[in-house]
Amino acid sequence: MEQVKTVGVYGLGRFGVFWAQELARHGFDVIAWSRSSKAVPEGVRLASESEVLTASALFYCVSISSFEEVVARTASRIGEHTVVMDTCSVKLHPAEVMGRLLPPQIECIATHPMFGPDSGKHGVVGLPMIISAVHCKEETLLWWQREFSRWGLKVLAMSCEQHDREAAWSQGITHFIGRTLAELSARPTELATTGYKTLLTVMEQTCNDPIQLFYDLQRYNPYAKQMRMGLKGAIEVVMEQLRKQEEHH
Repeated sequence: MEQVKTVGVYGLGRFGVFWAQELARHGFDVIAWSRSSKAVPEGVRLASESEVLTASALFYCVSISSFEEVVARTASRIGEHTVVMDTCSVKLHPAEVMGRLLPPQIECIATHPMFGPDSGKHGVVGLPMIISAVHCKEETLLWWQREFSRWGLKVLAMSCEQHDREAAWSQGITHFIGRTLAELSARPTELATTGYKTLLTVMEQTCNDPIQLFYDLQRYNPYAKQMRMGLKGAIEVVMEQLRKQEEHH
């Protein structure tokens, strides 16, 4: 694998800004392009779209729902030796898109940093990083696995299917509960137990993310509907148990 000189970050939304900052903090020369650039993180340089697309490595930090359109629009301009990675919170969809739309000579890897500006604000050591080969040499995959391990991340190599199956429950249900609590207007109270405070933290973290992420997690993870049906069924079972208890007394 060629030496990684510059890393391009495509998209400076909430996560893109955070990710570009992390890459710079860990020693990379980071360049970024954004359609509507706002904050430019410390250690990151704004560059032209074509410069970012031909960096040694390219991270797409765009919403799941716009990923296919962005890749379709930019695929032909990606550098011949650029290693392409997505950072989406679902994996089967972006892996399929990269496999289908990127030129065959371009190496690509599916990644999911399972943290963001909230959970990673005190550092990323010990946090999970999912990595899955889509179309790349083994040495390229191993290089990035070692690099992320060097950051102190808990690097997990797994298939995109396994990721989506497990994330539908671990991540999907967390966002679902967080948004539901927000709909209920859950508020802090002096009577708050530790458990209730934890629920409020879940609500705050998930609602800090764009609402589009919530919709995309539910729409693009093929196992999310199964999770929602399971959750609905479980609520109904508990309600029925309570009803029987009331009748009994």
